[in-house]
Amino acid sequence: MERDSMEYDVVVVGAGPSGLAAAIRLKQRAAEQDREISVCILEKASEVGAHILSGAVLDPKALNELLPDWQEQGAPIKTPVTAEKFMFLGKSGGLSWPVALLPPTLRNHGNYIISLGNLCRWLGEQAEALGVEIYPGFAASEVLYAEDGAVRGVATGDMGITKEGEQGPNYQPGMELHAKFTFFAEGCRGSLGKQLMAQFNLRADCEDQTYGIGIKELWEVEPDKHQQGLIVHTAGWPMESNTYGGSFLYHLEDNQVAVGFVVGLDYKNPHLSPYEEFQRFKTHPKICPTFEGGRRISYGARALNEGGIQSLPKLVFPGGVLIGCEAGTLNTPKIKGSHTAMKSGMLAADAAFEALTNNDAAGGDELTAYPDAFRNSWVYDELWHARNFRPSFKWGLIGGTLYSGFDQLILGGRAPWTLKHGHADHDSLDKAGTAKPIDYPKPDGVLTFDRLTNVSFSATNHEEDQPAHLTLRDDSVPIDVNLALYDAPEQRYCPAGVYEIVRDDDGSNARLQINAQNCVHCKTCDIKDPTQNIVWVTPEGGGGPNYPNM
Repeated sequence: MERDSMEYDVVVVGAGPSGLAAAIRLKQRAAEQDREISVCILEKASEVGAHILSGAVLDPKALNELLPDWQEQGAPIKTPVTAEKFMFLGKSGGLSWPVALLPPTLRNHGNYIISLGNLCRWLGEQAEALGVEIYPGFAASEVLYAEDGAVRGVATGDMGITKEGEQGPNYQPGMELHAKFTFFAEGCRGSLGKQLMAQFNLRADCEDQTYGIGIKELWEVEPDKHQQGLIVHTAGWPMESNTYGGSFLYHLEDNQVAVGFVVGLDYKNPHLSPYEEFQRFKTHPKICPTFEGGRRISYGARALNEGGIQSLPKLVFPGGVLIGCEAGTLNTPKIKGSHTAMKSGMLAADAAFEALTNNDAAGGDELTAYPDAFRNSWVYDELWHARNFRPSFKWGLIGGTLYSGFDQLILGGRAPWTLKHGHADHDSLDKAGTAKPIDYPKPDGVLTFDRLTNVSFSATNHEEDQPAHLTLRDDSVPIDVNLALYDAPEQRYCPAGVYEIVRDDDGSNARLQINAQNCVHCKTCDIKDPTQNIVWVTPEGGGGPNYPNM
């Protein structure tokens, strides 16, 4: 069945902060000059914001530039940061570090504690009011190329394909969306962005990206344990000193506390479970009192970029651009990426607008004005000054902390050298036989929870009769390599219980079972699988988590 097509000036893939900011900026520029520019956003989630998960503390710098009247317009930003703490945790105690001694980039005066999903919902409303067409529930599954090799748009996935790959009774072919410029804003480890980086060799002049997995719960706590505007960050226990990681507690409005844990995906011990580390963290005597008598509201997980400027790929290629976390613009020591993502989208929008209006672009051009503007922006400046923070933790918690303090406080991020990451995350695992086993306590169902119970709090759902979106290049690798050498680490690095090694009753015939229904779209498996045998592809649009206010 032939696919229908639609024509736009700009198609944006992903309704996250960068994609929405780009669309709004394009329409603002068009209105200023009384020009007509057609803009469309495709979003794979069931609604805008449903797949968005972040801490989140917002630096409003980019939002102030994009929508200076956001407060008058009713943006869901209600809780300014009023107090902050930083603690180094041991097994039974903790040391509070004076905020005045933290590098400026780690301080949060003037920032806001928010639900990033709710902010994206509001930004979506602003975009639609300006004339942007937004299509939630439609996953861009294929990049379309012109005869000369330039990107000419994307196609949405076919609907109604059965598990066997056949056209079911409700089959509908995907739609082609053609554009003069396509903005890829899928977020961290986007499936199409990954393809584009290979197609155009966009990573030729940068280091491998390095990632973390962020796992989060939202709680409603007792009023006397809530301090609206307080943020708490910790490092140390329960992580070993040679594993990068840390936590956050953010006190929002309405007695809600967002608690989360981030583990760098370059960890070495294949027995480590980021999810179990998070659950164990909540039992620390400095942490658990906050949640006693409270109740968990929701749960989710998402990978995040940590590589910084060293890992930033080429941002443009014929017919398209990478923006936001698709490119990797998160500021790791600042623990924030929304403001940089939004600004990157705005810069790309300005470049596209100029090309569309001044040069009468016919499509297929390379928007070189975008990386030039990015290089001269405050985003680049932020990332450049932060570039040595994350790679310094290859020396462990103490070494990384001491170096980062020297780099940020004494040198102001202006060191005449740039540290290298020097690895890809999937290359970092030790063999299971040489690594220390980790005995995780059983969940109590009150403060700590098993994975499947928590996944139910993410409202994750996929149409069961569809091809699995978690694919294997080689079906033999999970047993012959992953299980044999690494004790099947996919059972532990997945925060949703997607991967299981199952056996016959007598313990024989080990095989990998993929419970794709549980997937929260965090992309950890696509990143950490040691042989890169697992490939995450888009499921039917509308599938995945449905986060209410994460």
